[in-house]
Amino acid sequence: MMSYRKGLLAAGLLGTLTALPAWAAKEVVVAVGSNFTTLDPYDANDTLSQAVAKSFYQGLFGFDKDMKRINVLAESATPSADGLRWTIKLRPNIQFQDGTPFNAEAVKINLDRASNPDNRLKRYNLFKSIDRTEVVDPLTVNVTLKQPFSAFENVLAHPAAAMISPAALKKWGKAIGFHPVGTGPYQLETWNPTDYVKVKKWSGYWQPGYPKLDGITWRPVVDNNTRAAMLQTGEANFAFPIPYEQAPLLAKSDKVDLVTSPSIMQRYISLNVTQRPFDNPKVREALNYAINRQALVKVAFAGYATPATGIVPPAIEYAQSYPPLEYNPAKARALLQEAGYPNGFTTALWSSHNHSTAQKVLQFTQQQLAQVGIKATVTAMDAGQRAAEVEAKGQKESGVRMFYTGWSASTGEADWALTPLFATPSWPPALFNTAFYSNPQVDSDLSEALKTTDHADKARLYKDAQDRIWQAQPWIPLVVEKLVSAKSKNLSGFYVQPDTGFDFIDAELK
Repeated sequence: MMSYRKGLLAAGLLGTLTALPAWAAKEVVVAVGSNFTTLDPYDANDTLSQAVAKSFYQGLFGFDKDMKRINVLAESATPSADGLRWTIKLRPNIQFQDGTPFNAEAVKINLDRASNPDNRLKRYNLFKSIDRTEVVDPLTVNVTLKQPFSAFENVLAHPAAAMISPAALKKWGKAIGFHPVGTGPYQLETWNPTDYVKVKKWSGYWQPGYPKLDGITWRPVVDNNTRAAMLQTGEANFAFPIPYEQAPLLAKSDKVDLVTSPSIMQRYISLNVTQRPFDNPKVREALNYAINRQALVKVAFAGYATPATGIVPPAIEYAQSYPPLEYNPAKARALLQEAGYPNGFTTALWSSHNHSTAQKVLQFTQQQLAQVGIKATVTAMDAGQRAAEVEAKGQKESGVRMFYTGWSASTGEADWALTPLFATPSWPPALFNTAFYSNPQVDSDLSEALKTTDHADKARLYKDAQDRIWQAQPWIPLVVEKLVSAKSKNLSGFYVQPDTGFDFIDAELK
């Protein structure tokens, strides 16, 4: 049995970590980079909260460790010829953790909840295309859409599209985020919102032989160095993200395996184009010349990233790549002068996270902007601040100016890589268009791309949208991350997915 006290007397750790409950031999501790906002996947805007919710929740479909779509609670989904109705066949003999049957009625209750705007769920926009959901028989559901939506099966594979026990929904209502009941391999044991989420093996899980662990403790550890230290001392079995500068050291450890994997995580700084001075295209162009992305890769990511070549990561289908963005501070200063800011300006630069890598990005960007006369006051936000100051406020009351964040399209396709970030209806608080960018032709392109299943048409529409956005420059595209995680050598089957979520159904201690 691992001792939680082992190594805690090392300098700096005792003050950072608080006591966890004891765990059995086949329990693992996972150290992650930020807090969880909710355990209701439909009301979570962050990939991490949804990844943790996969402990107890499953959807009709999902993605494997390589982001390939797989059947989970559904056996199939078949669209009608006009693309408006999807017939979904369900797996038999599955029940929720409270004994409620998983059936077509349960699917209807969940999709009705998700597609009802009155519920004000953060993931409503994923499901707003649903017109109605009907029970055909206990194992068959018909979902009728408002218009053809070719990415609908991928939407059903998104980690937000979880099946929650109807009995638990009725009992807990809006508080369901604190009382999760799903069909997944683990049940919630304890949630200390500031410290950890502990889940335990559910003996009634429908897949024989699973789960292979007795439990998982998910522990937010904001400081990168502390996460790495927990691995080396045995306080954690898995950690993500790993501080890039410590990756070479961990790679030499005889106790730890370092794992580098591909990503669809795009890092960028959005510019609020409805506010001065970012409403001026010359200012936005200047800002893009002001950032040395190659240096940023080295300084903040220790080489574990590549400079952005577009606004959609190259691994996403229909992504467009453009010539590398030039670092030219002299040109940046000239453009600022042309825009009427010869002495630069003062602004606010916020970050959606406060972990160590985000802090490095903020510091680097602040220094780069200062070289062209821009004084940026930086704020690194925790999950609560982000929810209150960014996600909950519309354009008129928003304090967002420059906002450093990241996005991974957890449906694995181009619509979710573009629409939430650039469509006019995606302005906060609806979704995450923190640039408050709006272009009617882009809106049309994105809408029309979902109505066709023709590959050439989709490619043309998504290219036109990306070309227009790239030219307008509502962002400072920065990098596409490489994902660096580490695990104890006796842990297998635990993976970081390309969208920065986790796949752990096969997790096992040996």
